[in-house]
Amino acid sequence: MSQIISFSADKAFSESLEGLIEKSGYQNRSKFLRDAAIHYADVQQRGDIVNMSNDEVVEGHLIIYYQHGIEHKLMEIRHSHSLEITAYSHSCLNHSHTCVDIIHAIGTAAQYRETIEQLQNIPNVDKVTVVSAPFRTEGCC
Repeated sequence: MSQIISFSADKAFSESLEGLIEKSGYQNRSKFLRDAAIHYADVQQRGDIVNMSNDEVVEGHLIIYYQHGIEHKLMEIRHSHSLEITAYSHSCLNHSHTCVDIIHAIGTAAQYRETIEQLQNIPNVDKVTVVSAPFRTEGCC
């Protein structure tokens, strides 16, 4: 069951909010504000992966953009057991002329940071990003 929550804001904020919602691809203000609140609360409570305590358990996705020729190094990292890998995906991005691997993993913040550092030090890795799942104590799974 939905519940209405309202707040007041000045006109400039309201107008910029509408533009931000549109640019973000949301077609529903309520869903945008809900997602923004969940994301903000998660960052406030747990921080960015760089600032999390070493033993904080993180579930999320490592996204690695790279050029061909390093697949064996990525396989070594996937099989190192530093992180618990639960899913892996590879795609060739023809328009960007790059490859992307997405690794769904569970591990501590320290393990994620170590893995990110390894990836960033591999030649031909263009970009490494982590998207951590929001932390909830209850829900669908």
